[in-house]
Amino acid sequence: MTYRVCFVCTGNICRSPMAEIVFRARVAEAGLGGLVEIDSAGTGGWHEGDGADPRTVAVLAKNGYATAHTARRFQPSWFSRLDLVVALDAGHLRALRRLAPTEQDAQKVRLLRSYDTAAGDDLDVPDPYYGGAEGFEECLEMVEAASAGLLAAVREDVEGQAA
Repeated sequence: MTYRVCFVCTGNICRSPMAEIVFRARVAEAGLGGLVEIDSAGTGGWHEGDGADPRTVAVLAKNGYATAHTARRFQPSWFSRLDLVVALDAGHLRALRRLAPTEQDAQKVRLLRSYDTAAGDDLDVPDPYYGGAEGFEECLEMVEAASAGLLAAVREDVEGQAA
């Protein structure tokens, strides 16, 4: 059985594709590639069909990650096929929980940085879109830091499904 994760930010061109690509690499490194499906989407449709922001692509490429991505908008009907919906900030978390058709679906939504034990109280990944390259670097650092804890949680869920 495939475990499905979707990362969600606002436009699906900066934070969520970065999280998708980084987490896909971590899942592959852990040997779980055939068991976990990863994608991303935006709460809005402004950039549907576009590639990732060139600054996202540059930061990912500079750090050795693949960069293929096409933006899309999150659809409430997806909840039924997803195991985990990972929001990049509290605004996305609230928006996604409002979209959830059931309380059980709303419980699938978690903040990415909640998986980073060193994150403290601020669990938002700031939107780098209106800033410079340093914001994209900071975003990548936060995504990478949270990925280890997220991978551990997903591995536990995957192993639980197999049992």
